[in-house]
Amino acid sequence: MTPGRRTGQYNVQRGKAAGAALGSSSGKAPYQRCSSQDSLDEQAMVDYFKEVEIIQCSGDAETQEDLQLKVADEGEQEEAWLMEAGLATLFDESASDGEDGIVLLSTLTRTQAAAVERRVETLKQTLRKRNKPYSVPDVREIFKPSPASQSKDEAGSTERSGSNKQEVEGLGNGARPGAPGGGTDAEMDINLEVSFSEQALIYKEGLKVTQPQNEADDRLPDFKVSQDKTGQTRVGDLSAEDMKKVRRLVLIEMSALFDTCGIEVKAHKALKVKVRESGLFGVSLSTLLEQDQRRIPGTKVPLILQHLISHIEEQGLDTEGVLRIPGAATRVKAVCHELEHKFYEGVFPWESLKQHDTASLLKLFIRELPYPLLTVEYFNAFVSVLSEIPTGKYMLQALNLLVLLLPKPNRDTLKALMEFFQRVIDHKDRNKMTLNNVAVVMAPNIFMCKGFRSKISEQQEFAMATGTANIVRLLIRYQNLLWTIPKFILNQVRKQNMENQRKMNRDRAVKKLLKKMAYDRERASNKQESNAEAEGGFIRVQAPQFSMVSMAVQLTEDLKASDVLTRFLSQERTLSVKREDLCLYEMGGNIKERCLDEETYIKALLELNPSAEWVIKSVQH
Repeated sequence: MTPGRRTGQYNVQRGKAAGAALGSSSGKAPYQRCSSQDSLDEQAMVDYFKEVEIIQCSGDAETQEDLQLKVADEGEQEEAWLMEAGLATLFDESASDGEDGIVLLSTLTRTQAAAVERRVETLKQTLRKRNKPYSVPDVREIFKPSPASQSKDEAGSTERSGSNKQEVEGLGNGARPGAPGGGTDAEMDINLEVSFSEQALIYKEGLKVTQPQNEADDRLPDFKVSQDKTGQTRVGDLSAEDMKKVRRLVLIEMSALFDTCGIEVKAHKALKVKVRESGLFGVSLSTLLEQDQRRIPGTKVPLILQHLISHIEEQGLDTEGVLRIPGAATRVKAVCHELEHKFYEGVFPWESLKQHDTASLLKLFIRELPYPLLTVEYFNAFVSVLSEIPTGKYMLQALNLLVLLLPKPNRDTLKALMEFFQRVIDHKDRNKMTLNNVAVVMAPNIFMCKGFRSKISEQQEFAMATGTANIVRLLIRYQNLLWTIPKFILNQVRKQNMENQRKMNRDRAVKKLLKKMAYDRERASNKQESNAEAEGGFIRVQAPQFSMVSMAVQLTEDLKASDVLTRFLSQERTLSVKREDLCLYEMGGNIKERCLDEETYIKALLELNPSAEWVIKSVQH
């Protein structure tokens, strides 16, 4: 039986059969699954396939062209990967990223370096097969360390290995994290200071993975992130320039983690399809945001999605079955047509729109995106997380990297949805929508993408259904962690910036930098004065946006970013700005710009970045 016209990867009749089989099955499925999958019970999966049937019967997108996908040719994927990682110079000497690529390579961990080596070697072999001339360097030359750095790295690697082995100890004992009587503190700690792929390698080398115990409830463990005195860094806290470096490092780290876990993900790329160039439904996120930003500058999430979410919430989240009970299909179609014509004119009658119809419109909006919200490039990687990564902790680490790899419009829109879903779950006692319930009804809408259809068995189909529902569960439950930039990635960015700064200092003799030299001398003089103050027990905080020249703040062991903001507001009482709209920024030194977590300890951060300056600015939410 072939998949239905609009069912994506899942066929409803097969789904019903899978659901029936689930109820009568007495043994474990022959494929390996993580324990979190087992917590989706029979009723939950019945709801999943009911949602698939609703999507089928809704008749949406009948005339819309399927997304045509192509798997990259041999060698093509490696070239694209190296270009995206900022390492095109490794196969093309004329590439413009030569200097930056060399600096990037100098900051890589052993597993990250191995990931680069693997792709360079694969590309080299492919070009050799094609008898094409190539200038790909020998991988041994790329990563050839100096004796001094080699001994230093070996010492650091030994030290990291010891600490990591302690951290992962107990993970292979078969106990479910968070289960009564099972699990350890190590299982529930997320280490953001050591490369995820390094942690996974130590786990793989030192411990055997055993089949986890079944999880029969709706709970997920409370993974903990140990407090970092230098503060956590969330998506949106860094400058665009540093985020570009973050994304390149995250791509390399994600590939290293997948390599370590033995996961081979073939990246797809979308062939061009004809999509709508204006409107609301069936329009790409980039086009929608261009439209919206002309009306409201700085818009990060499509206005239509914001309005749909707000309308559902205004009518109350206590409604039983909100998101699960569908609206009337004919009415939803009519409202969709009316929104297309009246939304931007501001004359759409929101007061007449029923809540369940609004929820159906929200799901339709997600399904109608011409390219999947999780992107064509990383869609298969998301799907692979649940089926092929051994433990819950490393699943979260993989999802963290994948979220950071999403384009900004996709990442911001996904976050808005996850926050909304959590608010729905907060009312579960009245609306009967638990984490599982929300995950199973939203997973088909997020994952049933045109172009990803394939002929699969009933067993494979059910496994993918539970897998995608569990991914949505994890995205909702751990969203605060998943939208955080790991400290080890940020430290690599700091190293790159320091190296670039040293290079700039070496190039000062160049004529075109003479003017900048004078500015740097003046700035250095100011920094020396500022650092002298810090050594004397004070830091100087600036707030030029609010016409304040500077403010001296006594530096103590316990001084936090929140204390600085409190001090500023106590001195500037005439300001109309709200506390939540202010942020203390770390600027300069080894970072371009970073909005500080209010729990950041200033003295600890000053030790990490002695040349930093401190600036208070307003932030846009």
